[in-house]
Amino acid sequence: MNVLAIVDDQPYGSERPYNALRLADVLAKRDGVEVRVFLLGDAVACAVAGQQPPEGFYRLDRMLKPLVRRGEVGCCGTCMDARGIEEASLLDGARRSTLEQLADWVEWPIRYSPCERRRGAASR
Repeated sequence: MNVLAIVDDQPYGSERPYNALRLADVLAKRDGVEVRVFLLGDAVACAVAGQQPPEGFYRLDRMLKPLVRRGEVGCCGTCMDARGIEEASLLDGARRSTLEQLADWVEWPIRYSPCERRRGAASR
């Protein structure tokens, strides 16, 4: 199964990015599941390496590392530019991306799902 998580919220202003990345991590550990994460808007800051939140807070950059190793993490380039985030400041493996890439990733779970493959084979 292919799963796309789109995160679009500030890193530490709510728990939405934290919970989205927790879920993505659990799914990525399952056999046969491939996970991609796309960060939009303020969420692109989740992928900035070397974050230093207050003591006791989770670190979203650390939470993304296993997802980078097991899948892909894309960061909206326009959103990065608007926030002055350079690609060099992203954690290793996270990369600058585009809405065109996001559109491809949105279709990815459908195009490559087992159900879609069976339907495509049956119609031939």
